[in-house]
Amino acid sequence: MGSACLKVTKYFLFLFNLLFFILGAVILGFGVWILADKSSFISVLQASSSSLNVGAYIFIGVGAVTMVMGFLGCIGAVNEVRCLLGLYFAFLLLILIAQVAAGALFYFNMGQLRQEMGDIVIKLIQEYKDDEENSLQDAWDYVQAQAQCCGWVSFRNWTENAVLMNHTNITFPCSCEDREGQGDGRLLVSKGFCHVPRNDTQSDNNVELWPVYQEGCMKKVQEWLKENLGVILGVCAGVAVVELLGMVLSICLCRHVHTEDYSKVPKY
Repeated sequence: MGSACLKVTKYFLFLFNLLFFILGAVILGFGVWILADKSSFISVLQASSSSLNVGAYIFIGVGAVTMVMGFLGCIGAVNEVRCLLGLYFAFLLLILIAQVAAGALFYFNMGQLRQEMGDIVIKLIQEYKDDEENSLQDAWDYVQAQAQCCGWVSFRNWTENAVLMNHTNITFPCSCEDREGQGDGRLLVSKGFCHVPRNDTQSDNNVELWPVYQEGCMKKVQEWLKENLGVILGVCAGVAVVELLGMVLSICLCRHVHTEDYSKVPKY
């Protein structure tokens, strides 16, 4: 009966670590995505807060170590190596602590992140220049076109851009253009400023005549941020549960291996 329980525990731990390896790859992928994504609002967030980059590096480190430990856990479980099982338990504990630290970093910095996010977007709008290659400008153009919004609080935030308001004809941010009812619904991201042909009665850039989305991006961006960080933290919570169960199984198997080793000592 004891031998049967040992085998069941061993193979459960093996399957457990296989799942653990996959989840580690998912966490590592989240971290790489946060650092590598330059075409969405993630790049704006990286510029607004260093805590996001720190959290991303924590995710990459935790994911990589999780994959290695999942592999070692599989070997330790199948071969019943007591040393590897003990090492596996210790590293699981360290990984769990690192994940809790990363989750707390995100959670307790959410308010500060929102404030910094608003400040950097307003500054980006104020300093936006036409026909300039800038990754942050490109990211913000993508956000406005994708979310169908304009400015931060409202489209009137663009009136703080001196270059834009100095035009004497109707000029507006191209990525803000209201395209509802136009085309086949595919996302079109235009950069820079667009112009409306000037008429004889037009003498300034009247913001009321801009053919743009009226709603600001603040609410939509915050919902997007909450949704995506919620997914990341949800995956981490799932991995934490898997880690706790893995720690329990590894200790149980380690104790059984210890008992089995002494029972196999030859008697004379």
